[in-house]
Amino acid sequence: MPYSYSEAKLFGCRQSMGLAQSIAKEYGASLGQVNFATFSDGEFQPSFEESIRGRRVFLIGSTHPSSDNLMELLLMIDGAKRASARHITAVIPYFGWARQDRKDKPRVPIGAKMIAKILETAGATRIITMDLHADQIQGFFEKPVDHLYASSLFIPYLKKLGLDNLTIASPDMGGSKRAYAYSKTLECDVVVCYKQRLKANIISHMELIGDVTGKNVVLVDDMVDTAGTLTKAAEVMMERGAKSVRAICTHAILSGKAYERVENSQLVELIVTDSIPLKQQSDKIRVLSCAKLFAGVMSSVQNNESISDNFIM
Repeated sequence: MPYSYSEAKLFGCRQSMGLAQSIAKEYGASLGQVNFATFSDGEFQPSFEESIRGRRVFLIGSTHPSSDNLMELLLMIDGAKRASARHITAVIPYFGWARQDRKDKPRVPIGAKMIAKILETAGATRIITMDLHADQIQGFFEKPVDHLYASSLFIPYLKKLGLDNLTIASPDMGGSKRAYAYSKTLECDVVVCYKQRLKANIISHMELIGDVTGKNVVLVDDMVDTAGTLTKAAEVMMERGAKSVRAICTHAILSGKAYERVENSQLVELIVTDSIPLKQQSDKIRVLSCAKLFAGVMSSVQNNESISDNFIM
């Protein structure tokens, strides 16, 4: 006999509690109770304080560093498995460690593949995530992966701005596919930045491929970490005659001097989702909630309904 909508249980990891509460509200349910025992050395143990036997369980938590965030989700998955949950869906708005999706030099791990296997071994039976750093990461899993796109949030926002001479830009060659998808939907031009790095997070040189003279440019990327690439790209575009530069980035990691760089940059605004909670507020950073997107997909999964519309860029 199929389960009803109300029989699913939702739980939030501590690092994503704000988003988990918003998702639960949109879903039409309350978050379940999880208590954490913490030992003197920092070790912690989650405990579900209600029965989940035979239920579908949604565990909501992004896996951005520190590694405690990943460990917390893994322990909750294992706890749900041992409490006899029938289905364990890991809802991971930001899938951390995804930049390690291949061997780009000798003697390095493929971290994203390792994390995928760990999640499955812990007991996850389904993964729901958003804007993976590389689409092929879905293939690292043997379980179903629902890969959602934040474009369903960003495109309506851009249309509402009503910018004339709109141009979509990719901050690097790797993001050109994403930029072209946005430009096709918005029926506008696209330009691409070509960058060379000295090492991770440090850019040595950047060139612009395309014309931005008199254009309102929107940079599109899956994440913003140190903000070095975005702010440098904005500077180059303004030097080349752009009218304005904005940036859209799904996951606001914002580490190191990122907030300072954004505040002092040529960017009019940086538009992000709440997949990762902001460490501090900024007048230049606008946050769009992804709670409704995830709640809708979770509801469809629970009721065995199609979710294919959510895979359209």
